[in-house]
Amino acid sequence: MAFEIKRKLEPRYDSRKSFYGKAKVRNEDGKLILTSYTTDVAEVKDGKAKVYGTYSDTTLRHIKEFLIQNGFKAESKSQILKDYGVENEDEEITGSRKEAMINKNAYLRE
Repeated sequence: MAFEIKRKLEPRYDSRKSFYGKAKVRNEDGKLILTSYTTDVAEVKDGKAKVYGTYSDTTLRHIKEFLIQNGFKAESKSQILKDYGVENEDEEITGSRKEAMINKNAYLRE
């Protein structure tokens, strides 16, 4: 893995004054990855955005801010998922995103 740079996502377009460190962006091998709380929820690479799920209202705010700051349209949950949502089961799922999906599926089976 190449050198990784992390920073807090600061609101520029959202009405909040801060996300209180709950949203972070890292640059990993030329890919910007948004982490909301402890889960990777979106990425931008080569001018294309991917969103792995909106999870909660607060995470949706983080995703909207991240997308807008990177030049993408982010109007509503449905628009974001339609335009950038990852539906392809063949997408590689790793790290905290994989753990969140496993935990969600286990909860739904209970």
